[in-house]
Amino acid sequence: MNDQTVSTLTMKTIQYRHLLVLLLYTLFLSTSQAADRPPVLSSSKPNILYIYTDDQSDRTVSSYERAEPWVNTPNIDRLAEKGVRFKHAYNGTWCMPARATFLTGKLPYGVESMRMEGDYPGSEYDSQKTPFWMNSFKQAGYTTAQIGKWHTGTDTGYSRDWDFQIVWNRPKFPKNSGAYYDNQLISFQGRKEKLIKGYSTDNYTKWAVDYLKGEGRDPDKPWLLWLCYAGSHGPFTPASRHEGLLPEDTPVSFPYDFKGPRPGKPQYVKDRQAWTRGDDGKYYSMNRPPRGGEFHESSRRYQETVMSLDDGVGQLITTLEETGQLENTLIIFTSDQGFAWGQHGFQHKQAPYDANIACPLIISFPGRIPEGKVSSTPVGGQDLVPTMFTFADVELPWEMHGRDLSSILENPEGDSDHAVLLTYTDRAYGSDTRELPADTYGSNGIPWWVSYRKNAYKYIMSLAPGEIDELYNINADPDELVNLANYPEYQSLLFEYKREMIAELKRTGAPFVDQIH
Repeated sequence: MNDQTVSTLTMKTIQYRHLLVLLLYTLFLSTSQAADRPPVLSSSKPNILYIYTDDQSDRTVSSYERAEPWVNTPNIDRLAEKGVRFKHAYNGTWCMPARATFLTGKLPYGVESMRMEGDYPGSEYDSQKTPFWMNSFKQAGYTTAQIGKWHTGTDTGYSRDWDFQIVWNRPKFPKNSGAYYDNQLISFQGRKEKLIKGYSTDNYTKWAVDYLKGEGRDPDKPWLLWLCYAGSHGPFTPASRHEGLLPEDTPVSFPYDFKGPRPGKPQYVKDRQAWTRGDDGKYYSMNRPPRGGEFHESSRRYQETVMSLDDGVGQLITTLEETGQLENTLIIFTSDQGFAWGQHGFQHKQAPYDANIACPLIISFPGRIPEGKVSSTPVGGQDLVPTMFTFADVELPWEMHGRDLSSILENPEGDSDHAVLLTYTDRAYGSDTRELPADTYGSNGIPWWVSYRKNAYKYIMSLAPGEIDELYNINADPDELVNLANYPEYQSLLFEYKREMIAELKRTGAPFVDQIH
């Protein structure tokens, strides 16, 4: 072996050593970085982030067709770009019943023990008669968490259903129940409540970000986090950084039937007028105090409160990216229901129209469902629970009213006959709905009703004597202005939808179904 060969071998040895050092350093660096974040599990169990807002209409999300041109929610839209946006989502009719559906997978008439108690928003439930499905996820190896608004009962289920909980419990403290934005009584991990100042949406986001980074949970377990934002609930109070961002001359549109008349509508809708014209020619709410009660101002403030929710969504996505968890996290963004803003004369939820109850629904799961797709299939809140069970590969603990959406998520733009049943029975749950009340006109003068939504059409049956049926082509008439039930050529379709609706009520065990004719 000559000197040149030795030299060549020496150089190769040095190169190999350099390469080995580089590889070892890279391995050390990646290991060090991974130590700073919870590991992404190699198992098939995904993390689940369920973001649940309050009274948020799909008109407040800029990627939705009904949104005003000036609405801007870049982070929620970013989520839609990475997943599937549903054009027609119906989670519930008002706050507490919608939450009952989410916690049980059943429509309110199937939730036996839940009852309104004491001063509003007081409510109670029997955890033995009305178990919540989160316990099934715990048994399957998940750590479960809930942060934000609780609106279901004085018992929040901490330690039984939730391993981790930071909660504002409205039913427990009725005098604090209006503190949607600041000065909230918050319980941390089941301990005695303490007054927490600061803007609630930002507080919830901070606590959620800390949880995503690993605070308060086992890093070796998949997690389920239910994050309940309340900041889009009235009276609309934006964060200080957003207040006044929308100028006074923002072109807010009046709905077509803001003042009426409303031909073809039930009488309780024809008589509806939530806004009155002031001496200055502007319209003011008859349901709210003067502050923020003018139509245009209130519309802008409503949207300004949503801006902090959008900020929160952005921070959550960024945190999941930075901690390496985004690829293994199923994200669902939605609301308990929508909120009418002058449509059909309403300033309420509860009524059976899309303006009142339709809410945003966006589902993202990188690599598992398509990105940037829009589904026209109508879906309901009862469908979301079995869908989460499917993705988590957890067995359903009982028969639920909804149907798994995973096949729709695989092909969001395909045709589907998936139908949504929705009911409004005011404050009555379970067997209390067996007998129709003598006066079915409950809160805000809205009668009990049932709706059935499939393909392009929505059928609405009021359960108040003397009120007419309704049928709308939502695709052709998204504002629900033309009641097709009044046209002879649609009678066969109306009867078909009515027949299917009654069959679905029977399938799900609606106690009042035998009183429907």
